[in-house]
Amino acid sequence: MATPIHRNGSSSAVSLQDFVLVGFGGGAETQALLFAVFLALYVVTVLGNLTMIMVITLDARLHSPMYFFLKNLSFVDLCYSSVIAPKALANFLSSSKVVSFAGCATQLFFFSLLATTEAFLLAVMAYDRFMAICSPLQYPVTMCPMTCALLVLGTYCGGCLNSIVQTSLTFQMPFCSSNRIDHFYCDVPPLLQLACGSTALNELFLFGLCGFIIVSTSLAVLVSYGYITVTILRMHSGSGRHKVFSTCGSHLTAVSLFYGTVFVMYAQPGAVTSMAQGKVVSVFYTLVIPMLNPLIYSLRNKDVKDALQRLVQTHGLGKKGGK
Repeated sequence: MATPIHRNGSSSAVSLQDFVLVGFGGGAETQALLFAVFLALYVVTVLGNLTMIMVITLDARLHSPMYFFLKNLSFVDLCYSSVIAPKALANFLSSSKVVSFAGCATQLFFFSLLATTEAFLLAVMAYDRFMAICSPLQYPVTMCPMTCALLVLGTYCGGCLNSIVQTSLTFQMPFCSSNRIDHFYCDVPPLLQLACGSTALNELFLFGLCGFIIVSTSLAVLVSYGYITVTILRMHSGSGRHKVFSTCGSHLTAVSLFYGTVFVMYAQPGAVTSMAQGKVVSVFYTLVIPMLNPLIYSLRNKDVKDALQRLVQTHGLGKKGGK
């Protein structure tokens, strides 16, 4: 908790019980339109990711490391969009748009944890494709179930570490007289704008740590796909080359969308003062990308499409048999 309320100067600290999420502004019609857009994005996100999780879980042919990681990606997408969307939807219909101090800290913690976990998970998925394509004989041994589980656990541990650092550093700052967060959810850059005194240390940790995570995971993806590209070009089978390109193309599309938008927001110092741009970018990586990922992987992946078709046919036959 910050120091008691003092309102004698603009730089005085405040004991904040609540924050106000300003959001996008505008009148009732604008808020209603935004509510409809966010609701549509969130519903498709939930349905798409739940479908991916269900299909991969129920179809034995998809019980492989690649689809194990994909199922975890769908779970992370589902969770981290759920950290943001419900509160944003409620605020579009509310005049107060209030979020408690504890609620804001909790939202930031889980959002940072899950977003960072996704960055690490995308890098792990690239490593999995590298092992499968470049070392197919060693792949079953290298990517055994225990290794896959440990890799996923490592992504969550990395996400938790970054989240603890970012949340603790942000909420130990003294906040000035304004409690209005210029965003539609609690995030580090808009919260830094409310702080009293220098935020240089916080910005250093935000851009340094996030920049390191983004650059290191991006580098892992690029190196993996560099080796994959060389291996693909050496293939003599046209059908095998097409299948590999299709699978890897889905992952590269998801990686490009995620890293591109996150880099704009967290790996450049200008993001702190550019909240108008930040809100639009944030909508993209908190709602649009989690919605697109299941579509990217299902539409470009024959195995997933076949599994979904088998599931529908089995369900249909089961219903007919029941009748």
